[in-house]
Amino acid sequence: MRGLRNISCVLKRYQTITWSRLKCEIKQIHCGSVVHSKSISDQWTRPFTLKDPVYDLDYLLDPTNRDCIRENIKHRKGVGDIDHVVDVYKQYTDTDDSIKKEKSWKEFLKSAGEIPNKSHPSSPIGEEHAAKCVEIFGSKRDGSKDGYKLKTALELGERLHQLRVSNTFLTTGHSTYYFMDKLAMLEHALVNYTVDNLLKQGFQLISVPDLLNPTIIESCGFKTTGDVAQVYRLDPSRHPDVCLAGTSEMSLAGYLMNEVMSTKELPKKMAAVSRCYRAETSNVEQSLGIYRVHQFTKVEMFGVGENDTMTEGDTLLHEFINIEKNLFKQLGLHFRILDMPTAELGAPAYRKFDIEAWLPATEMWGELSSASNCTDYQSRRLNIQYMNNNGERRYCTTVNGTACAVPRTILALLETHQNKDGSIEIPEVLQKYMNGLEKITRSQNLPRLSWIKSNKLHV
Repeated sequence: MRGLRNISCVLKRYQTITWSRLKCEIKQIHCGSVVHSKSISDQWTRPFTLKDPVYDLDYLLDPTNRDCIRENIKHRKGVGDIDHVVDVYKQYTDTDDSIKKEKSWKEFLKSAGEIPNKSHPSSPIGEEHAAKCVEIFGSKRDGSKDGYKLKTALELGERLHQLRVSNTFLTTGHSTYYFMDKLAMLEHALVNYTVDNLLKQGFQLISVPDLLNPTIIESCGFKTTGDVAQVYRLDPSRHPDVCLAGTSEMSLAGYLMNEVMSTKELPKKMAAVSRCYRAETSNVEQSLGIYRVHQFTKVEMFGVGENDTMTEGDTLLHEFINIEKNLFKQLGLHFRILDMPTAELGAPAYRKFDIEAWLPATEMWGELSSASNCTDYQSRRLNIQYMNNNGERRYCTTVNGTACAVPRTILALLETHQNKDGSIEIPEVLQKYMNGLEKITRSQNLPRLSWIKSNKLHV
């Protein structure tokens, strides 16, 4: 209140002093309690800084672990060179030259960061075909028994006049889509259904940014540069260090950066609804229309837990899988859970499970969601810690899981619950989120846009 009274007194004299003097007096009143305007602008020009990752040197530099690490790298697509890591670290410790020492340390951080996480002893070794099916739910719909040929999600959506994946070149190009009318309602219904279930399971809902510094993304184990990068970057001439998030896992991990939690706070379970942006290049599922797209809506689960025994993360991982399982069972889908092999774990995952839904018209299994235990891979890079009961600081386990990737879930729902006339039965659990609607039928409410004939605009 005192500050407000002082400002009021200053403003009463505004007619007798210059504007520059008035600004100076207001600034003096706020000194020490409010950030100066210069400091605020500095936040947008200061370079992003993150503490150096704290790698497990006892594990990486122990000669008895060398062969095990080499073998793990070979099974994880061969990315990383443990011998180079050891050599560079030795160069760092052997030299007294400050310039050489700094150069060696940077090279060590870079090369150590390329070493993948350990692999769970039960994870199958090999490529994608080595995945192990651990559970299967529901019944496979056989189109031949229905007496009519099942239509794909793309055919159904276009006949319903509620899905558009062609002629998008005027707006966003290929591998994008429009949901319209009841399919747009179905998208929101899936999000609300999923979020309601997660809140009942003790998750904290967080709204996250879609723009992230590439250091956050790299720390989560995703490449932002190179041939394998699936990350979009903003115009470097205007925003040199800004990327679009490929999943809210990145944003949620960044939210906890530099945090030190108590065991009472763990496990911490968070959820986010966000748009996900990915520079997909594969054409394998191109015919599916909305299976692999450049941007989509997703509900993500992210958890952090203790890491004293290396088993806490698996407990949280199985909790996430059970949540995904119950969500998809209530949607009436036929799906299977796969224990993924080492070549499919990426860099950060210690263990990973995928859920694939059967697409009866396309006659293939399509990935619907996944869940991964990343142990301390991400927390060591983002400095996410907790204080255990012995008063020791340790790096958390992080676990992530897809609760609902909207386009793929809609794809599975359309093919699974279609009728002979092309209408779609809405699962009972979603009906209350769609104003009681029980069936999706052809829309008559939208313009047909028949003037778009091809990749040329006719006038």
